[in-house]
Amino acid sequence: MDFYSFYTGTSFDAYEYLGAHRQGDGYIFRVFAPSAQRVALLGDFTDWQEWEMQRVNDGNFFELYIQNASEGMKYLHRIYNRQGGYTDHCDIYGFGMELRPGFKSVLRDLYAYRFNDEKWLGGRTDCKNKPLNIYEVHMGSWRRKEDNSWYSYSELADILIPYVKEMGYNYIEFMPLSEHPCDESWGYQNTGFFSPTSRYGEAAQLMELIDKCHQNGVGVIMDFVPVHFAVDSYGIGNYDGTALYEYPHSDVGVSEWGSSNFMHSRGEIRSFLQSCAHYWLKEFHFDGIRMDAISRILYWQGEERRGVNGRGAEFIKVMNKGLKERIPGCILIAEDSTNYPNVTKSVDSGGLGFDYKWDMGFMNDTLNYFRTAPEYRTKDYHKLTFSMMYYYGENYLLPFSHDENVHGKATVLQKMNGQYDDKFPQARALYLYMYTHPGKKLNFMGGEMGQLREWDESREQDWDILKYPLHDSFREFMKLLNKLYLSHSALYERDHEESGFRWIDCNNTENCIYAIERKSGSETLVGVFNFSDTEKKYALSGISDAKVLINTDWDIFSGGSSRDEKIDTENMLLPKYSGILIQIL
Repeated sequence: MDFYSFYTGTSFDAYEYLGAHRQGDGYIFRVFAPSAQRVALLGDFTDWQEWEMQRVNDGNFFELYIQNASEGMKYLHRIYNRQGGYTDHCDIYGFGMELRPGFKSVLRDLYAYRFNDEKWLGGRTDCKNKPLNIYEVHMGSWRRKEDNSWYSYSELADILIPYVKEMGYNYIEFMPLSEHPCDESWGYQNTGFFSPTSRYGEAAQLMELIDKCHQNGVGVIMDFVPVHFAVDSYGIGNYDGTALYEYPHSDVGVSEWGSSNFMHSRGEIRSFLQSCAHYWLKEFHFDGIRMDAISRILYWQGEERRGVNGRGAEFIKVMNKGLKERIPGCILIAEDSTNYPNVTKSVDSGGLGFDYKWDMGFMNDTLNYFRTAPEYRTKDYHKLTFSMMYYYGENYLLPFSHDENVHGKATVLQKMNGQYDDKFPQARALYLYMYTHPGKKLNFMGGEMGQLREWDESREQDWDILKYPLHDSFREFMKLLNKLYLSHSALYERDHEESGFRWIDCNNTENCIYAIERKSGSETLVGVFNFSDTEKKYALSGISDAKVLINTDWDIFSGGSSRDEKIDTENMLLPKYSGILIQIL
């Protein structure tokens, strides 16, 4: 590690020096604690007695080599402050931790696993002109064993990957997998930023999961939390007896979630976070990272009225540019609902360097539209056209994420207006509209089978609902829709070019009808939608020959139309709450 880079916030390899690393017949332990009076090491290899660590380099680092330390042994750092008191901390650069409520670090040999995904890595891209269809998963609640215990990373690989491939998703996004003390935080309040959570196993098993995904043609994205951290005393907070990683004042140091905010103006903290992001991409072969709550870095406390945090924005630029240089083809995604400009422009072009930004406007407007009773949708008609007014300003990803399926918001299907039977045709029409609209796609687990119960991290998805025909046929609809998206270039190739999209009809207010053209270099598709509660007739003029790719009202999806029915584009019959996607021949 270059120490000048570490202090100036340009290091991406701090984890290769700090933490615990196999060396010879033992392990070398290193800690950065500049304000500590002294640091001791305790572990299985010391019989949990204090062994003094030695100051090295400029005196801000502590080091100790233990010859009899071996993989799987537990340890802690006892950090003494300048007043003589101490706190036992996990190794914040450590590669493993024990299961909560324990907090000891665990020695792991990071390089014991051998990947076999060279072909995948050699061909991966940012998917700008390719399909990106993401299945968002919380690993502990997708499926559980009969006794409600978790599957390990390795075990989950054998059931999750075939399901994802069958359903037509080509990427999985895992909610945060770095170690966290509280299940209910879903991984968004971390203590072990470099430690895969022990809930599901250890580092080598997570590597195996990602390796198997790649060998099956499935990419993997991880949720990354660079904004804040858990306040548990053994973690990062008040690390060396001072506010080393956080702001010293609570007015900007405490987040809205009760966690502590990183102080992104300090070089050591920037190097910590950049090295962490690089670590997951390089060592575990993740294909990308989705960065949580970016607005809280760009603006003070995430509020635009408080002004831009210039050092925070600069941190994002340096990190994103550095990651792109080191991991070509990686995907960087921002969760950001603000109007901060040029989020997805390259850093060299004056932007923040993300590949994609979540389109929160599309998500909110679309779901609010479908919440509305049909008799009021004429008033809200242009909620669905507004997204294209700003769309070409950024590279967008359309998210129906975990946040839209929890905390009293209801699941996506439950959000649909009306009673049980009416929710399904509306949801089918909604998803076809989403997949016809420009932008990459992300859907949360359970949405593909029309789950009605809000997500709960303590139990698996309601797989038993597939015994009901409406839910089973809904999953069949999503399966076909996903596969159409992957196989039809018009739905993704020109996502961010104006030549790839055209409104055929966006002023049919009284009928709540919309018509969209999507085009690639090799095909033209047209989507027509009736979001009213009555059957409508509609004419697509100038089209002589067309093939129906999917109709949300087909009987195989529990609708009322035959799949064998021929289409007359000059006299189309659109059932209520329906959509149809046709290919122009």
